[in-house]
Amino acid sequence: MFGTDAVVQAAIVVRDIEAKKKAWAEALGAPVPETVLTGPAEETNVRFEGGETEARAKLAFFRVGGISLELIEPVGRPSTWGKFLDERGEGLHHIAFNVKGTDAIAAAMAEKGVPVQQAGEYKGGRYTYLDTTELLGCIVELLEKTG
Repeated sequence: MFGTDAVVQAAIVVRDIEAKKKAWAEALGAPVPETVLTGPAEETNVRFEGGETEARAKLAFFRVGGISLELIEPVGRPSTWGKFLDERGEGLHHIAFNVKGTDAIAAAMAEKGVPVQQAGEYKGGRYTYLDTTELLGCIVELLEKTG
């Protein structure tokens, strides 16, 4: 469905990224990574459930084998991260795939009843969260390089 079977990222939504990144660093025997804040809405063009949002997130990344382990603390609402935290608490939010042709994949998934929950841009790429929770048990993120 996604044009690849290689998972590149697993992401966990957390309430306190500073505490969780220290705990993960200890568990992995890795250095504590820096925390980065996603860009403002005018840079990221974030859309949540079809509407614009000012929501941002604090992020921290670990390299674990061949994938990235991402910790996400929501900043502001509404967002996919905030919705997840409000409804389910902390936990695995999504797995991600590097793809080409996000729009075509999203259109094909929409025909299967899978909506785009959130989409936005980052320096050098864009992301799209598909709400595949009922179909696959978690959200899927499509990552596509644009530059």
